[in-house]
Amino acid sequence: MELGSDDFLPPPECPVFEPSWAEFRDPLGYIAKIRPIAEKSGICKIRPPADWQPPFAVEVDNFRFTPRIQRLNELEAQTRVKLNYLDQIAKFWEIQGSSLKIPNVERRILDLYSLSKIVVEEGGYETICKDRRWARVAQRLNYPPGKNIGSLLRSHYERIVYPYEMYQSGANLVQCNTRPFDNEEKDKEYKPHSIPLRQSVQPSKFNSYGRRAKRLQPDPEPTEEDIEKNPELKKLQIYGAGPKMMGLGLMAKDKTLRKKDKEGLECPPTVVVKEELGGDVKMESASPKTFLEGKEELSHSPEPCTKMTMRLRRNHSNAQFIESYVCRMCSRGDEDDKLLLCDGCDDNYHIFCLLPPLPEIPKGVWRCPKCVMAECKRPPEAFGFEQATREYTLQSFGEMADSFKADYFNMPVHMVPTELVEKEFWRLVNSIEEDVTVEYGADIHSKEFGSGFPVSDSKRHLTPEEEEYATSGWNLNVMPVLEQSVLCHINADISGMKVPWLYVGMVFSAFCWHIEDHWSYSINYLHWGEPKTWYGVPSLAAEHLEEVMKKLTPELFDSQPDLLHQLVTLMNPNTLMSHGVPVVRTNQCAGEFVITFPRAYHSGFNQGYNFAEAVNFCTADWLPAGRQCIEHYRRLRRYCVFSHEELICKMAACPEKLDLNLAAAVHKEMFIMVQEERRLRKALLEKGITEAEREAFELLPDDERQCIKCKTTCFLSALACYDCPDGLVCLSHINDLCKCSSSRQYLRYRYTLDELPAMLHKLKVRAESFDTWANKVRVALEVEDGRKRSLEELRALESEARERRFPNSELLQRLKSCLSEAEACVSRALGLVSGQEAGPDRVAGLQMTLAELRAFLSQMNNLPCAMHQIGDVKGILEQVEAYQSEAREALLSQPSSPGLLQSLLERGQQLGVEVPEAQQLQRQVEQARWLDEVKRTLAPSARRGTLAIMRGLLVAGANVAPSPAVDKAQAELQELLTIAERWEEKAHLCLEARQKHPPATLEAIIHEAENIPVHLPNIQSLKEALAKARAWIADVDEIQNGDHYPCLDDLEGLVAVGRDLPVGLEELRQLELQVLTAHSWREKASKTFLKKNSCYTLLEVLCPCADAGSDSTKRSRWMEKELGLYKSDTELLGLSAQDLRDPGSVIVAFKEGEQKEKEGILQLRRTNSAKPSPLASLTTAPSTASICVCGQVPAGVGALQCDLCQDWFHGRCVTVPRLLSSQRPGLTSSPLLAWWEWDTKFLCPLCMRSRRPRLETILALLVALQRLPVRLPEGEALQCLTERAISWQGRARQVLASEEVTALLGRLAELRQRLQAESKPEESLAYSSDAGEGAGNTPKVQGLLENGDSVTSPEKVATEEGSDLELLSSLLPQLTGPVLELPEATRAPLEELMMEGDLLEVTLDENHSIWQLLQAGQPPDLERVHTLLELEKAERHGNRTRGRALERRRRRKVDRSGEADDPAREELEPKRVRSSEPEAEEVQEEEELEEETGGEVPPVPFPTNGSPSTQEDQDGLEPVLEAGSGTSAPFSTLTSRLLMSCPQQPPRQQL
Repeated sequence: MELGSDDFLPPPECPVFEPSWAEFRDPLGYIAKIRPIAEKSGICKIRPPADWQPPFAVEVDNFRFTPRIQRLNELEAQTRVKLNYLDQIAKFWEIQGSSLKIPNVERRILDLYSLSKIVVEEGGYETICKDRRWARVAQRLNYPPGKNIGSLLRSHYERIVYPYEMYQSGANLVQCNTRPFDNEEKDKEYKPHSIPLRQSVQPSKFNSYGRRAKRLQPDPEPTEEDIEKNPELKKLQIYGAGPKMMGLGLMAKDKTLRKKDKEGLECPPTVVVKEELGGDVKMESASPKTFLEGKEELSHSPEPCTKMTMRLRRNHSNAQFIESYVCRMCSRGDEDDKLLLCDGCDDNYHIFCLLPPLPEIPKGVWRCPKCVMAECKRPPEAFGFEQATREYTLQSFGEMADSFKADYFNMPVHMVPTELVEKEFWRLVNSIEEDVTVEYGADIHSKEFGSGFPVSDSKRHLTPEEEEYATSGWNLNVMPVLEQSVLCHINADISGMKVPWLYVGMVFSAFCWHIEDHWSYSINYLHWGEPKTWYGVPSLAAEHLEEVMKKLTPELFDSQPDLLHQLVTLMNPNTLMSHGVPVVRTNQCAGEFVITFPRAYHSGFNQGYNFAEAVNFCTADWLPAGRQCIEHYRRLRRYCVFSHEELICKMAACPEKLDLNLAAAVHKEMFIMVQEERRLRKALLEKGITEAEREAFELLPDDERQCIKCKTTCFLSALACYDCPDGLVCLSHINDLCKCSSSRQYLRYRYTLDELPAMLHKLKVRAESFDTWANKVRVALEVEDGRKRSLEELRALESEARERRFPNSELLQRLKSCLSEAEACVSRALGLVSGQEAGPDRVAGLQMTLAELRAFLSQMNNLPCAMHQIGDVKGILEQVEAYQSEAREALLSQPSSPGLLQSLLERGQQLGVEVPEAQQLQRQVEQARWLDEVKRTLAPSARRGTLAIMRGLLVAGANVAPSPAVDKAQAELQELLTIAERWEEKAHLCLEARQKHPPATLEAIIHEAENIPVHLPNIQSLKEALAKARAWIADVDEIQNGDHYPCLDDLEGLVAVGRDLPVGLEELRQLELQVLTAHSWREKASKTFLKKNSCYTLLEVLCPCADAGSDSTKRSRWMEKELGLYKSDTELLGLSAQDLRDPGSVIVAFKEGEQKEKEGILQLRRTNSAKPSPLASLTTAPSTASICVCGQVPAGVGALQCDLCQDWFHGRCVTVPRLLSSQRPGLTSSPLLAWWEWDTKFLCPLCMRSRRPRLETILALLVALQRLPVRLPEGEALQCLTERAISWQGRARQVLASEEVTALLGRLAELRQRLQAESKPEESLAYSSDAGEGAGNTPKVQGLLENGDSVTSPEKVATEEGSDLELLSSLLPQLTGPVLELPEATRAPLEELMMEGDLLEVTLDENHSIWQLLQAGQPPDLERVHTLLELEKAERHGNRTRGRALERRRRRKVDRSGEADDPAREELEPKRVRSSEPEAEEVQEEEELEEETGGEVPPVPFPTNGSPSTQEDQDGLEPVLEAGSGTSAPFSTLTSRLLMSCPQQPPRQQL
């Protein structure tokens, strides 16, 4: 009965071990450790530590292999029996001329094999029919009852199976149809598996045993065709650890053999014709045996066999031949036309004698019942695996494997559960219907293809990581040859045992039930890929498993007795378990090891594409199993891979190289082997064989020293014959050598019986050396003789174990532990003695207690080791006990003096041992010290302690031993600390409070706190603050009562200090008011003098420029001032902060600065005058060219020259004067042709540093300064500046009042009046005419006057302004000069005065008068006038653009606001707010306009303060300045300018 996929029950799991790193370092030691547990299961799994991950070392690109083909349902033993049975039935009916069709019963294929077995078990066909038990047969086949299935089974049995069974039994007289399947259309046609033919496997000598050493292995002799088709013939010898595929063998094929006919018809055997003496010819038909041997050849013959038969009949005419043609049934030869000749054996049968009789002679091949029975009873050939024809790489095989699995399960390979694969595998294995074929790359030699582990060889350089894994004991290339391994003593590289094999698997690829060669261990490592499922049976159940498999499938073992050694047979673990065989399973994942133990059967299959590696190894405990395996092989007549006797003797020859456990095991094996050899040689002597010769068997190939009887490999001895040199036998089969006389037989031996005991003795010495050593150690550790050994003796025993490589036994561990403990005791005793000598300087915390000292002494006495330090420890113990007695007496006699307690305590500290009484002494000493410290702290004469000291004393008092004195002292400390903290908190509040207290209050607090005998930090801080306040008040009184007013810096410093003091000071408010008033005056003076965004300070503007002589220095200073990297003029004057406090020093320095400024400007004028003019056409700029404030060299028409420093600048970079903007239209306006009154004077920003207010404004500031009770450096500088200006004014008036200058002024006034008179008729004419043109020399003026009264819009104003500039431009050719003749004696004083007046930062009318005289005395500067006109035109164009943008913005705002404004709300707003809003909006509009225009609008220049001013304009200085700075105010008409005239006399400056 087949098992369903859901019927498979997984066996229990095998043990899984996870070694630690310490255990993992010794592979064979760890395996020996787990063997008692793992051996009970047969297999186990080991998970290495997580960090152990060897790199994959196979060269993937060069790795190519040819896998084996596995048909899953041929692997399982019971399924293979069924398939073989079906093949035999199919062959039977094929011979009969029909094909086998298996019927379906209840929708499943009928199991003909089970049907046949059950029929036999139920008593046979006749019995079942007689007893009508076919229903029981159906029940046993698990068919449902009640459907008359029994009758159907009987019909199928009679039709298909019963004829075959009858032929098998020889009863061939049963009536049956020759075509039983012609009418069965619903039956499934059976295609024979033809397993023997497909495998082409025969039990050759190459496959009779598993593996041989390479040096001893004979080479097979395949044909050239086989080698071409299969390049891996030499790799297919089936031996090796782990999963293996056996049964794939090759034999040389005869090239004369012809292929089998496609129709499958078999030809009769060749007829053998023998010619005997006398020329008689005797024909013998081939016997069934001969037929079987020649079947393969006959089956390939393409010629019809009947023709051969007929030819034989015609060619042989003698009587003997004729007599042989008689019917085998009736023994008659009549009716020759109805005599039928068998194509198989040439027997004759009448067609009517056959049962059933044949109506006519059949066409084609016919065989008699005897031949049919022989063919059906022919035993099957050995089963094995086919070799695939395709060669794979790892990549191509993986792609094929993954594709197969994904298609089979219809899901990704990594998602298929292992349980599902396992159930499906056993379902397929047990299925007759489904033929699933897979491929398995098994038993691939790592020597040829490379191991998966790194290997240390000369082929490639290894990295440090690879080197580590290449030498690891878990590397399968290293494990078989480890020192503790037996296989390391075999020189030959036995493939699969000492050299690993590789396995590349796919899903369902399997390795069948097997045990390792020589029953050795095996270890398998899965490098990567999907899991490998294992099943294992322990060695105790090995024979039970073999018995169950033989019992269940006797047919397989009858034809192939060594079936389990061929690794080609599986059996369901559930079947084995149901028969009492213990089975375990496991899933080996990537990176895990699986170990199989000696004689443990194991099998399994792969879950998917993976790569594994396996090898054998043998340990000392394997030796008895290895010897039993050789006896087992001898009974089975199986070849050995190596000679067990040779291995034992080779290890015995060098016992000193053996591990001790291995030496002991070898000694036992050697002893048994020697005893057996003695017995066998004695039996040889008893037989009478006395000849012998020595033979070095290890030098012979294995096939030359194999016993011809049992196939074992001989080494110690063998029996040979002089007459039969080709064979020999082991001494266990001396009677099976040959039939020759015993005298011709002789013994070939390797060692004499005297040499073997000598080798055994060496092993015994090596093995028993441990026992001798162990006995010494045991006597020493147990002190059996009553004498303790010294440390040196124990160390010598430990050294002997290390040198002789004794095993790590429990006794050795005890010895090491004893030595370690003794050495620790010695070290501790020496430390104790040295600690006493060191005294108080020893390391704290290393003292032992008295109890520990006693335990330590007891430990030293109990050790089996003599140590002279025991006496020192005893002496220390006696000292400690004596000290303990003295300390107790001192503690009982209270109160003891502190001196005595301290001395006892110091003595105890020198002992180096903690005594309980010493702790009590310590507490008493600490208590006395604490009380003394408290007493000293609270003493009136003592230095006051801090709060931290008080708190520390309280904390320390809590740790001392309690007593009434301690309690009293703690109470006093706590009370004092509470009071001190209260006053400290009060002082803290005074220091941190916002409302400052007067000095009297603070003084009272300090006075009360001084009575507390504690140092209070806050009280001290309060006292210091009070002292600072008193000192501050004293400083204030000193300053206020001094000879001079205090300086502002001093007052500011006092105010800053007073504000930081935590004391309420009345004087502070008065000082703050004075400082505030001084700052207010300074701000007013700054607004009067300093320009907007000026880079100068007020003090710098008021002081003379002492370094004016250096152009580069002056310019660089001005640039530095722009960047904030400058020194003040006060520093350049040489005034320090202390000098500024002395008025005399300030005046002297100011006078010196004036002289330096004058000298410097003269030098600068000379320097700048020598520079080339930018107006001149120069191809290259000289190195001495002028530099503008923008940093560029000014050139071209737009350059202007400063009238003071004579340097050149770009007109667009500086503020330039307006020709007619300083005067308003009026009756006294000067005529246009009075060009000397035009405002063309230009001072650069470096020369004119301030607004230069009028003298009257400065005098008002001085009056306010006089009212300040504070001295300011700026005030004193202003006084000096005022005195300098008045002095200059006096000198200027004196010069102007001279006769020469008065006369010049008079002529200039007359000229102005004349020009004014000439322009009045033109003006009146312009007012009287509305549309006509005026006559005269100024037609443009008349045209302009026509529209003069109707200028209302900005556009018209702009037009007028443009006309003014055009008019001035048209007048330039008419200007002539000089209009006055100035003698040099008059010009020089005027020019000097003019220069000094330009240096003053004050505006004076006399300066303007002198300027007009000097201008009239020289020709008009037409280039400067033209430059100024061009600059003003550009400025006005920008103003028009600005005005239009502002107008558009205002209109947009009006449109957005509309009439939605609330008038009531507007009325509620204050007038000041409403009036200020338009101004703010206008300013905002102008800023937004600048952003929109991108800064293209030219900046509005400051007004030129050097222009003349009349007496009427003096009262309105500020409005004039404001009007001059505005850009949107309409320009005054030229008519008013013509009517204006300059005053005859300059106004008086009122001081």
